[in-house]
Amino acid sequence: MSTLSPEKNRTIEPGGLLAILGGGQLGRMTAMAARTMGYHVRVMDPERVCPASFVVDETIVGRWDDVEAARRLATGADAVTLEIEQIGVDALTEVARIAPLRPGVEPIRIIQDKTLQKAWLAEKGFPVGPFRVVRSEAELQEAAPALGGKVFLKIGRGGYDGRGQARIGYDAQPMTAAEAWSSIGGKAAVAEQALDLDFEISVMAARNPSGEVRAYPAARNHHENQILAWSVLPASISPELEARAEQLAAGIVAALGLEGLLCVEMFVTKQGELLVNELAPRPHNSYHQSERGCATSQFEQLVRTSCNLPLGDTALIAPCAIVNLLGEVWLNGAPNFAVALAVPGVRLHLYEKHTPRVGRKMGHLSSVGATAEEALERVLEAKRRLGM
Repeated sequence: MSTLSPEKNRTIEPGGLLAILGGGQLGRMTAMAARTMGYHVRVMDPERVCPASFVVDETIVGRWDDVEAARRLATGADAVTLEIEQIGVDALTEVARIAPLRPGVEPIRIIQDKTLQKAWLAEKGFPVGPFRVVRSEAELQEAAPALGGKVFLKIGRGGYDGRGQARIGYDAQPMTAAEAWSSIGGKAAVAEQALDLDFEISVMAARNPSGEVRAYPAARNHHENQILAWSVLPASISPELEARAEQLAAGIVAALGLEGLLCVEMFVTKQGELLVNELAPRPHNSYHQSERGCATSQFEQLVRTSCNLPLGDTALIAPCAIVNLLGEVWLNGAPNFAVALAVPGVRLHLYEKHTPRVGRKMGHLSSVGATAEEALERVLEAKRRLGM
């Protein structure tokens, strides 16, 4: 088969075919934005009946490392993007050979492995907390005391929503280094020093193939059991901290040369430090409310970056918030969403996942309000009415 030469900087007009690696809820919402703009959409996912399958033209079934499935996804596509970073590098390379791949192979190779990601951030001079990359139990045994005894251990590849993580020295009966190493399967990981946190924020940045960069206002995030519980825009932080956070995210997306979206999760310490936690090269749970409160949603922005269109305005036009609906909401029977939707300003977003499980993201509630506090209280009240 001959090697093709994708036209990297061609603008893809409505009517073109956008392909997405991943058919989960992020792929679904991106596909819905693309369809609104007049594009055809194809996705690849390990499950034929995935959330995106209900709203796209075609679903290719394949594992994340399935090169042949990736080839079929890309063939005939005008551009390819992704909604999950855990795609095999060989599959990404094959896609990039056939069609413009945005965000690109190298940024994903770095980001999908936290050991590479954290080392890259430190090497490029971006602010991160004290850490060590550990590749054996012995290295972890040495790193834990060097990092102050309280350590958050994150597996390099594959962990998210609390999976592949362990805490050393945090609890009344602290997990030992040996237990923590065993709990993540004895795989390469990042050991991070416990920080004196005040709160967590994230900033979504976008960059198109023409090099235009825009950052969204910062979102304030609250996690429970390492899963995002709620997020609100604006973050209600000082103008100085807001400017620093947006500049940091814009600097990282430019340094990576990434074409697409990059969500930069950040810690704000009680000492006022702003530190990068993790990167996500795709739409992000903490910006679902951008559909309600921003001039351009994160999903439309991903379509714009993928098709080399001018980036949309990222301005906040109304305070907005989301609260996640996890599988627990369904475990006592079908939820009565009518009582939640009676709260002013609240909308329901379901992902058409048919098997609820504890901790599984099944949907979210969104709201706007006169203030960030009002928007957040509305979605929290709506969730309380569901018995949660």
